Order: sequence, then structure tokens, then C-alpha cells
Amino acid sequence: MPFEETAAMPDDTAFAHYRPHLERVMAATAEALAAGGHEALVIHSGTPHLRFRDDYELPFRVNPLIAWWAPVATPHCALYFRPGERPSLWYWQPEDYWYLPPAAPDERWAGEFELSIVKGEDDWRRIAKDRPGLAVIAEDAGMAAANFPAAEVNPASLIGRLEQARTVKSDYEIACLAKATSRAVRGHRAAAAAFARGATEFEIHLDYLAAARSAEENLPYHNIVAQNEHAAVLHYQGLDRVPPTARHSFLIDAGAECAGYAADITRTYAAGGGLFAELIAALDDAQQRLAAYCEAGCDYREVHLTAHNAIAGILQEAGIVRLPAAAQVEQGISSVFFPHGLGHFLGLQVHDAAGLVAPDGTPRPRPAGHPYLRLTRDLEAGNVLTVEPGLYFIPQLLAGLRADRDKAGHVDWALVERLIPCGGIRIEDNVVIQPAGPPHNLTRDAFAAA
Repeated sequence: MPFEETAAMPDDTAFAHYRPHLERVMAATAEALAAGGHEALVIHSGTPHLRFRDDYELPFRVNPLIAWWAPVATPHCALYFRPGERPSLWYWQPEDYWYLPPAAPDERWAGEFELSIVKGEDDWRRIAKDRPGLAVIAEDAGMAAANFPAAEVNPASLIGRLEQARTVKSDYEIACLAKATSRAVRGHRAAAAAFARGATEFEIHLDYLAAARSAEENLPYHNIVAQNEHAAVLHYQGLDRVPPTARHSFLIDAGAECAGYAADITRTYAAGGGLFAELIAALDDAQQRLAAYCEAGCDYREVHLTAHNAIAGILQEAGIVRLPAAAQVEQGISSVFFPHGLGHFLGLQVHDAAGLVAPDGTPRPRPAGHPYLRLTRDLEAGNVLTVEPGLYFIPQLLAGLRADRDKAGHVDWALVERLIPCGGIRIEDNVVIQPAGPPHNLTRDAFAAA
């Protein structure tokens, strides 16, 4: 199997943009260091964690701030950067017969660094002299402080500036995100086919992994593979091994990675025609309109509130709620059917950094009554984000609405009871904000290409 498939590495098209990306990262880091009065930076990739009272390691997740520099995915690595100097990378590649050692660094990026292959877990600690002005970013702050006692460990202002810089993606990053999207779309198509032939949730999940060519521990997040009422559990984590007695619906929220960059895609399917299928079509149309609203300069909070009005309009049109859309939103009824945020930044983290602060680092509050929105910024060119409206029939939330005498009378409860077995609908695309006009929809493009 080709290297890029087993390691989810970028292709030559992406690597053609790598050097400009690295130059951009170095410039942003130099600026952030100067602003905080730091002279140099060490970033540690991380250390594996053992299960409690066990000698078995949990799946390793690399520090995203080192993956921003290079597609490093292994522990015990470290990067050293002093502005004006070539960056150094200590790359951990032990001699081991218990586990397969990490693959050699890819020459398409490794040549940009003063590269040292290290065999021991502690060898990276020779990376820099402990001198004033050094900052260290590491998951294990105690370990970093012990080895660099004169350094400032995990300075919040420095990390905040670096995370701000990460909100605007380079061409290299967008190419990685596009590749991750293509991998995820292969999985989504296989999952839809498995549902159509009557597979269980567990079988659908396995088909997804095979088509996306991903091991479970390499997924950017736990796949949500939900049939029927399970689709009403927003982060459903089960994988039923037996088929449901009756098949009504299928929701899959699943992604893939490329060089640490994540795709995050959701699709919903009906087992047959009827009202639920019509609701899926209506939400899909609304989702595409909402995605098109995401232009440079727009306030994502306003797009989120527009989504509530769109979903309320669907509820009114279907006869589920007998109130105008604006009244549903004002009274909080739409939040019963759409209880989460419209979307979030996407990148080296599925819920990528700096979504709730302004560019100067000050908090950017959520709209009143919408506590779960993960992105509150004015959008700018190069932002990558998700747009994922939902329409759910969640028994716990519906029970509260039904108990509210002032609001319950506006709901057709017979229709709601018919729809509860279907669980809910979510449709999610990943989009890139353009300098002008509507965004580039990576997800729709990947489905069209497939």
C-alpha cells in the first residue's frame, strides 16, 4: 500500500505549498515571540499516557502546535526555533522490537530543518541551552519546567498569539484539509451503501474504516454511527451489533485525517419516503444556503441565528410547530429542536483553537441563550469551518417543552411522536472562506468528485 495511504500524508500537490507554509509559520512565531519578550521557543510533541494501573498506552495525539510546523505525529520529538536561524527538529526514531518504530521523516519536508534522529525518549532535552528568554510549550508542564528551569512554560499570551495565527490557513493546510475530506467522503459513501443493504451500526463503522483507509485510533474523533432514535444523541458513542427491528433513519458524523488536519462531515438518510425524508431535503437546502452566507467579514453569530430562523421555518412549514419562525426563536422553541451550535473552526484540532476570542485575544461572547456555539468571530479569508445545522427529536428536551403550558399548545405532538423514532437530522460541510464571495465547500466538491 502506498506510503501516503498508510500514514495519511499529504501528496505532492500539498507539499508544493509546504515551504511557503513553513515560512509563514516562522514569521508568525517570530512576531509572537517578540510580542511576549521571548527569544526562542521549544515545542515538545508529547508523551504517551498509560491506562490507569496498566502498562498499555492510550492512542497518542500529537501537540497541534508542533504539527503546525511539520507533519510530526510521534511522541518524544521536539522543535527548537530562534528567529533568524534555521529551525531544528529532534525526531524520535528508536531501535525497537516490541513496536514498529516511526517511519523516517519524509524528505519532502524534513529537508527544511536541522534534523537530528534521536533514539532515546529523553534525547530531545539536548535541544537548547536553558537561557533567559526561552519559552517551552509542552503538554507535560512539570517535565518541561524540570528540564528548563529558567524558561517560561506554556505562556498563555504566546500560545494565544500562535493560535490566532493558526486561524488563517495556508495553501498547504487547505490542501491537507481537502485530502482529509476526500478520504472521509470515501468512508461516507461506503457507510451509506452499508445502511442501504441493512447493515448494523458496527458493520457500517467497519465499512467506513475500510473505505477511508483509516485505523480507528487514527480518526480525528469517535465516529457517530447512529440508526433510528440513536441519531437524537448528539455525540452517540454506541455501535449496535444487532440490526434494529425497524429501520427509519441513519445519521453518520465521521471524519478522516491528513498530516493531522481533520475533516468533519455529517450526513443523514431516511430508510424510505415520507415526512422525515422531506425534512432531510429541507434541511439540506437550508444548510447550503447557510454555508453560502459565510463570507469574509460576516459575524458567524449572525449566521447561527439565521440557522435558527431557517430551522424554525422548516418546523412551521411541516406543521410541527404552529408559530412563525421569529416567534419560535424568540421563545426558545427552536433551541429544543436545534440545541447545539452551527459550527466551529476546523484544522489540526476538530474544534480548532481561537473560535471564541477576537483577533486581539479578548473574549467574543456567544449570543444570549446559545451556550454551545463554538465559533463567535467575524470570518476572514483563509478561515476553515464547519456548517452543521440540525433538527432533532430529543425526548428529554421535548419533555420540557411539553410541560411548558405556554408553549406546548403550539406543537403538533402527534407528528412529533411519529418522528421521535427517527432521532434527528444533521448535515455538515467543511468550507474555506474566500477573499470575496461565497466560501469554497470542500465537502460538496469531494462528494461531486467521488
